Amino acid sequence: MGLMGVPMAQNLLKAGFKVACYNRTASKTAPVVESGGHACVSPKEAAEGADVVISCVTNGPDVENVIFGEAGAIHGAKSNTIFVDMSTIAPAMSIEIGTRLKEKGFRFVEAPVTGGTVGAQKGTLSILAGGSEEDFLELQPIFAAMGKNITRCGPWGAGQGVKLCNQIMGAMNLLGVCEAFSLARGLNIDPTLIEKALNAGAASSWALLNLAPKIAAGDWAPGFMVDTQQKDMKLVLEAAEQVQAVLPGSALVSQLWRSAQAHGDGADGIHALDKVLQRLSRPK
Repeated sequence: MGLMGVPMAQNLLKAGFKVACYNRTASKTAPVVESGGHACVSPKEAAEGADVVISCVTNGPDVENVIFGEAGAIHGAKSNTIFVDMSTIAPAMSIEIGTRLKEKGFRFVEAPVTGGTVGAQKGTLSILAGGSEEDFLELQPIFAAMGKNITRCGPWGAGQGVKLCNQIMGAMNLLGVCEAFSLARGLNIDPTLIEKALNAGAASSWALLNLAPKIAAGDWAPGFMVDTQQKDMKLVLEAAEQVQAVLPGSALVSQLWRSAQAHGDGADGIHALDKVLQRLSRPK
């Protein structure tokens, strides 16, 4: 029940689904309970009687713990329940989780999302599913409550792979926005003009439309934190190493975000990349 999980659960409630929720910090379930959900003391309890069990956590070990741990969801779930993991984890780990669940009589669909907290709140997330066609189709009403662009990317691992491709493209777009702002400042051009002048042309991107106004306002509140993005970039670079893909841009932007972390900005939004370039640029 974090920045993404809370609004996703609330949208499921709005769509008429019954939602039992669990979070390690119990107080974070309060907004979902206030919206009509039921808080549980463990993943096991949350899974009891459920047709679908959804996890949305930070990394692979967290997914393993919430599903297979001592009080994990598999210990409360009924046979043939569909487990849906909406976290961003390594494709290989997602395949391993799906295999383990299948061996225990459950079904599994990976469904990482993109669209940030804005998409989670509005119910307009892009959902990148990996799993069987049958399970994907059965989940359509649930996915439709949380997202708009819902794609089956292939078998287990494919959804996570497409999500990593998304992280590459999003990172490159954001770096372009931040570099443009850096040049604009050097030329004494108001950065707010960049967003207004270019948002309908070839330079337009999600980063320009949604993050450029925050950069211009000096608002570093996270829709997606630098620390979490760096976790994803590590997955990108590990996958690239496995398949011998050359990703120089991804390596560069990961190093720049590392600078943000080194300066204490890891809990800021990913657009704190702009602060890194400001520090690197010659002050006027």
